[in-house]
Amino acid sequence: MFYTTDTNAHGLKHDPLKAIVAPRPIGWIGTKGRDGSFNLSPYSFFNLVSERPRLVMFSSSGRKHSLKNAEETGVFTASLASRHLAEQMNASSAAVEYGVNEFDLARLAPKMGEVVDAPYVAEAYAVLECKVTEILQPKTIDGGHADSHMVFGQVLGIHIRDEVIRDGRLDMGLIRPVARMGYLDFSDGGAEVFEMVRPSAP
Repeated sequence: MFYTTDTNAHGLKHDPLKAIVAPRPIGWIGTKGRDGSFNLSPYSFFNLVSERPRLVMFSSSGRKHSLKNAEETGVFTASLASRHLAEQMNASSAAVEYGVNEFDLARLAPKMGEVVDAPYVAEAYAVLECKVTEILQPKTIDGGHADSHMVFGQVLGIHIRDEVIRDGRLDMGLIRPVARMGYLDFSDGGAEVFEMVRPSAP
């Protein structure tokens, strides 16, 4: 099979793009509105983009509430979505009116950041507190812009629950981070966690 994306004539029941670019880590983004309302939403267009300084990014398809709050307040949190919170993470994805508290919908406890004025999931194994560095709309080849807004944030603080630290490292087999696989599919990393050492150049 081959098809070009200008026609998207793949002939399949569902668009395969997001299944091809998978697994995608989920950024569980917490923000606070200027009106004091809390917002919590999962984004599968999310990743670490720099180590020095520590930068993460989430991308909002359209102008969603997390984008609005991050623009207006300049801060957000990213809670680690792990298998023990997968159902709550999914519940927080409901399309609700601005101002509706997804922490309440998902029956989660919000906790305010230590260094940013934004809530995070108290039950999460790990959390990043972030300050917005820039927000941009990616350009397209025809000179326009994508219907997405990329929010970059510098990580100012990191929370890690002690019970998931083993031998000086996060035990990913215990944490089982949830990732989006496309369609309605998710993954928790599978039952097997294995290591591979990067080879040296010959």
